[in-house]
Amino acid sequence: MTRPLVLCSTSRYRRDLLARLRLPFDCAAPEVDESPWPGESVAALSERLALAKARALASRFPGAILIGSDQAASCEGVLLGKPGTRERAVEQLSLAAGRAVEFHTAVAVLDAGSGRHRIERDLTTVRFRALGQDAIERYLALEPSLDCAGSFKCEGLGIALFEAIDTRDPTALVGLPLIATARLLREFGLDALG
Repeated sequence: MTRPLVLCSTSRYRRDLLARLRLPFDCAAPEVDESPWPGESVAALSERLALAKARALASRFPGAILIGSDQAASCEGVLLGKPGTRERAVEQLSLAAGRAVEFHTAVAVLDAGSGRHRIERDLTTVRFRALGQDAIERYLALEPSLDCAGSFKCEGLGIALFEAIDTRDPTALVGLPLIATARLLREFGLDALG
């Protein structure tokens, strides 16, 4: 019997990515405070939140395999989250212009029945090209990205903001590292290729 698979997220980006593995799954919203702890590194934050999201739904789905994921980004030591406002998006893109931004995308797979879990994290470095205020304003007018860490969508027009992307897994930047996810799911008995 196949165990239920639950993506602990309401992100359409993560849902669309996980659907590429062609495994049946449900989505549910975890209630997790995503505030960073004092002194917490960006890498540790992404891993802690990925596991917290999976654990938050374990009692609701006791027989399921749960996937939690989180992405945290930083530039010049400044944590970049989802901007939420246009003003904040302008600030983030202005900071990133001509610099490198590191994106830590963690995925946690949890067996709700046993509590056994595994976490992997991908590091993606995005090197932004020099951007003037007019280019930033034009980008945000054409592709508002207020729900994306770093204020851009690499799968859309946001790709024009970059000089380069350095990564092991191109899906990680969108929000769910599928190579690691598929590997972890195999460890829990769910193989996308049967």
